[in-house]
Amino acid sequence: MLSLLVLAKGFTLTLSMIMPIGTQNSMLINQGISQNHHKMTAALFVLYDALLISMGVLGGSILLSHNPMLFNLLTWGGILFLTVYGSLSMKSAIVKSKNTTDTVLKKKSAKIVFLTSLAVTFLNPHAYIDTVMVIGSVGGQYADEGKIYFLVGCIFGSLTWFTCLALGAAKLSKQLSKPKVKMIIDIIIALVMWLVAWSLFNTWLTR
Repeated sequence: MLSLLVLAKGFTLTLSMIMPIGTQNSMLINQGISQNHHKMTAALFVLYDALLISMGVLGGSILLSHNPMLFNLLTWGGILFLTVYGSLSMKSAIVKSKNTTDTVLKKKSAKIVFLTSLAVTFLNPHAYIDTVMVIGSVGGQYADEGKIYFLVGCIFGSLTWFTCLALGAAKLSKQLSKPKVKMIIDIIIALVMWLVAWSLFNTWLTR
């Protein structure tokens, strides 16, 4: 019974961390709308989360919180990437605002999707804070068997969310890919990316 409670805690904690819109969710929504390697993207994000959470549970949270150079590198890399990513989304929105007819969304190669998935995950310090530091710190409190159940719950939570998001966006792709709707989505994504970049900058200032 206790093992099921630990598993459930990992599941719910992970969902609470990854459900708010962020870089991974934004990319996956776009891939789902265009039906462009969205299942592969979801699988990659689950794998990345599993790696980061495992690293946190095994002690990576201590390393990250006590290494100022690593923190600065991740923070400024994230600020730069998120600013550029947001600018590209805003540029896409501006282009769509000038085109009110339905268009065929451009497909990206699997290689480009893979490289972008790496960037939106590992160049985003919030990913480390959420998975390595927060989730990892909670999981690190359990004994050996408890850690296994906790990790399984976390991975299942990540799998559930990213699968639902990818399939949901793909199922609604006809409605969501209309230029006006896609323009609004791109604007929201751009604003979210810039807000995250700004929050990273404020975190860096106050550290």
